[in-house]
Amino acid sequence: RVLAQVSCELVPPKLSRPTEGVLFFNLELSPMAAPGFEPGRQPELLVQLNRIIERCLRNSKCVDTESLCVVAGEKVWQIRLDLHLLNHDGNIIDAASIAGIVALCHFRRPDVSVQGEEVTVYTPEERDPVPLSIHHMPICVSFAFFQQGTYLLVDPSEREERVMDGLLVIAMNKHHEICTIQSSGGIMLVKDQVLRCSKITAVKVAEITELIQKALENDQKGRKEGGKFGFAESIPNQKITAFKMESAAVDTNNVEEQAEEIITKAEPPSEVFAKPILHTVGTAQIGEGIENSWGDLEESEREEAAEEEGESEATAFECQKMETEDTSTTRETKKDEPIVVSDSEEEEVVILEPQELPKKTRPQTNSKQETTSKKAFNKRRKKKRAA
Repeated sequence: RVLAQVSCELVPPKLSRPTEGVLFFNLELSPMAAPGFEPGRQPELLVQLNRIIERCLRNSKCVDTESLCVVAGEKVWQIRLDLHLLNHDGNIIDAASIAGIVALCHFRRPDVSVQGEEVTVYTPEERDPVPLSIHHMPICVSFAFFQQGTYLLVDPSEREERVMDGLLVIAMNKHHEICTIQSSGGIMLVKDQVLRCSKITAVKVAEITELIQKALENDQKGRKEGGKFGFAESIPNQKITAFKMESAAVDTNNVEEQAEEIITKAEPPSEVFAKPILHTVGTAQIGEGIENSWGDLEESEREEAAEEEGESEATAFECQKMETEDTSTTRETKKDEPIVVSDSEEEEVVILEPQELPKKTRPQTNSKQETTSKKAFNKRRKKKRAA
């Protein structure tokens, strides 16, 4: 299934074609259609499908682009066709081409009036929207070939596309005019095979075009009469909603009599009275109850507790290692070189000062530095133990 949406806006025309409107086509393959489609990526299949759609709808000149001109060289209508694949079950190009041409035939653009240099766009309440001028309806028909062209299959499914040897796509209108033709896959086709496929395409296109025209006429008739159209027509059962059963009549007569019969036939309940257990004054327990598992730990909690114990042991070992390293460093340092330890909690910084300090101030600085180093070390040790 493919959902088609058409929108329009006024834009400046191309410099090479100042009197023609702009047509823009976009096909999207989302994971909603099939799990193999990834969002945000353009596979080779998507590029190939977009090219076929452009060649089928734009290069075939099915839409009159000159009728989309409002002011030559200044303002033209840009028609944008967005195709969204809803469910991928094979043969995307045929479904996309049918949905695209039907959406273009069904679309209505706002009416416009030009007075001098002023362009007025009217709302649907002020003036009836104007349909696009469609010359013909090009429709794609796909053919799958198996065993080097020995077997031919029309409208292949998704599983058949996986095992096919080659694919031939022919776009044709009901006047038997070929709009585009493309062959993909490593297969060589004979002239008679292509002619046979073109004849089959002519028959299929005539049938599909007739169905499209009937659907458009019924939609227009329903809108005039004020009946259901669009999505409202598809809401009944077996169209959009799935897994929905039809309404069934329920007989509510003699319900009380049937209920009494069922009660009389049923076995009487067993008379079991639980004895209450009095623990203390004002409390009671009826029944045995379930064993209390409040203090028991689950496996995950036991694993977490074991991990926490291992981490605590590792931190204690690190603290002991740091203490031994600190004592060894203090022993190795010379008496004349003071040690300045920063108060930062992340790591220790040892600064060696080669300059000789005066003898009078040397014992004072050494005592101060030792006290600061002891305080910093005690702080770090307390925090690691808490952690």
